[in-house]
Amino acid sequence: MNKIQEHARRDSMKGTEGERADFGRVYDVKSLRPKEERGNSYQHRAMACLTVYSTSVTGSREIKSQQSEVTRILDGKNIKYNLVDISQDNALREEMRAKSGNPKAIPPQIFNGDQYCGDYELFVEAVEQNTLQEFLKLA
Repeated sequence: MNKIQEHARRDSMKGTEGERADFGRVYDVKSLRPKEERGNSYQHRAMACLTVYSTSVTGSREIKSQQSEVTRILDGKNIKYNLVDISQDNALREEMRAKSGNPKAIPPQIFNGDQYCGDYELFVEAVEQNTLQEFLKLA
């Protein structure tokens, strides 16, 4: 690699604080999604996009596995969603529980705007029955 190529590569890796550029795409460091896909939160709420409540801090392999499966399936079907980490703030956990109507709800919990779609078990059932669009209230 010559010096010009090295400078071009280094320049392509620069981004603003909280972002990382990688080969021409700028990623948000928190969500690890390309910035152009992320949009701003007002725009997502206005479009009544999906919200998946999850946690980055858990000792439960089951919860980690369930969260991974939900996001993997949504990503695989190119369905955009906001990932809300309830471990960052207790108010987010209480918000998730209030919106779901279950004071003991655990992540992952899925919402379309303010409409409750369901939890992991209902999500998997919808995937197996090929009714995911209806479950997510996208159809």
